[in-house]
Amino acid sequence: MFQGSMVAIVTPMNSDGSLDIRSFKGLLDYHIECKSDGVVVVGTTGEAPTIDVDEHTYLIKEAVKHIDGRIPVIAGSGANSTKEAIFLTKKSKELGADACLLITPYYNKPNQRGMYEHFKSINDNVDIPQILYNVPCRTGVDIDNKTVTELSVLKNIIGIKDATGEIDRLDDLKKRVDKEFLFLSGDDTTFLEYMRHGGKGAISVTANIRPDLMHSVCQKMLDQRYEDAKKINKKLELLHDAMFVESNPIPVKWLLNHLGKINSKIRLPLVSLDEKYHQTLVTAYEATL
Repeated sequence: MFQGSMVAIVTPMNSDGSLDIRSFKGLLDYHIECKSDGVVVVGTTGEAPTIDVDEHTYLIKEAVKHIDGRIPVIAGSGANSTKEAIFLTKKSKELGADACLLITPYYNKPNQRGMYEHFKSINDNVDIPQILYNVPCRTGVDIDNKTVTELSVLKNIIGIKDATGEIDRLDDLKKRVDKEFLFLSGDDTTFLEYMRHGGKGAISVTANIRPDLMHSVCQKMLDQRYEDAKKINKKLELLHDAMFVESNPIPVKWLLNHLGKINSKIRLPLVSLDEKYHQTLVTAYEATL
């Protein structure tokens, strides 16, 4: 159910900073039309750190309602407070999400035992498929393969989104866990190799811009057609890099605005894309055409 190209969708906002639900629904329709295999709501790309709890649950509710079962909805429900993560995960289940994405607890920097207990507590309290999310460059903590292995035997923990870009980490973890454990790339620049080594898809920033091509690459990889997938991904390489010239989601929201899909508004402390990168993004997009 959870494989292929799953877009880490942005959260559109009006010029006053309020949620732009009309544009949000428009993006959901766009992704279904372009064959995205799933959507991740209120993750890093969805500006989760600056979305309050009411907005958070509202976005999940609207996504589930609007998509109406056409593709899976994965709700970002992680937090650095275990209590809050349990609450958001419970709400996600109540609202009809198909799974939840749980980021490692950031800023307070727990050790491996603390991370195990954090994720175990969510597993024990909420009966919904749960995907671990490791992105140490943003969180300041790195869940190691031993801890993931211990968590993988718990009922609700079905996989991991790995944004480290370290393929050898995947190779090692595959030897430790059950074959049904799900591996998803969270790094667009390395997702092709990640899938070549056994990953089942990507939770992608690039897919906000070219969901059609990301779906095609992932599908060809799932069909074991690596050379065909590599040819398509070649067109996306500049875009993969351009999505991170500044902190995500600054570049992707700017480019979506440039393409006429959303307002350019982004919430503080993030600010709009520096003008010096505008042409870089346009050039990267044009390379995909």
